[in-house]
Amino acid sequence: MLECAVRWAAPVDEPEMRALLDDRERERYDRFMRAEDKARFVTGRFLARTVLADAVGLAPQSIRFTTDCPHCGGTHGKPRLPGSGLDFSLSHSGDRVVLVLAEGAEVGVDVERESDRDIDRLAEMVLTAAEREALNAMDDRRRGFHAYWSRKEALLKATGHGLAAPMTAIHVSSPDAPAEVIAWEGDAAVSPVRLADLTPGPGYAASAAVLTDRPLRITETRFD
Repeated sequence: MLECAVRWAAPVDEPEMRALLDDRERERYDRFMRAEDKARFVTGRFLARTVLADAVGLAPQSIRFTTDCPHCGGTHGKPRLPGSGLDFSLSHSGDRVVLVLAEGAEVGVDVERESDRDIDRLAEMVLTAAEREALNAMDDRRRGFHAYWSRKEALLKATGHGLAAPMTAIHVSSPDAPAEVIAWEGDAAVSPVRLADLTPGPGYAASAAVLTDRPLRITETRFD
């Protein structure tokens, strides 16, 4: 059994949180134009530092991340804690910030606030033909689409590909069924993988992906 810790927080922007940012994070923080974007970013970094510091027995201000991309060597990869067997992933949307943490396996997480985006157009870019057929049969297509999206993005964040890999190459189970990968084609495909739907609350979809064949035990904790 692989323990997978999920921490939820509401975005806030406090001086003590900004004080933990390193120079590069501070520059990124300063580039955000909207207050809500600043709050989501600083809350994510604060959440990661405090949770990881507690897990490894260090002070939060001593935690430093690398963001190297494992595929191209750039600096746009997901944050990692060098020299540790712990892996984590961050995501935020609306008034939700979420972190997932596990030891000994790569993880990814995604939360999506449901919105009135053009589902039909986006489905062509995101879903397989079988998934589009299942979506069209759902009463709540908005909920279904965002569930599909969060599962796939969590998976691609776990592998480190992000949106550089095509979502249409991934076939996941119907939103009304337990989350799992049915098929995955292309160079980005990995196996084994576990998917799990999270509980972000009404109006949101969220999923975690872990590159393991072990069963998951997920514990969700809310800090707000």
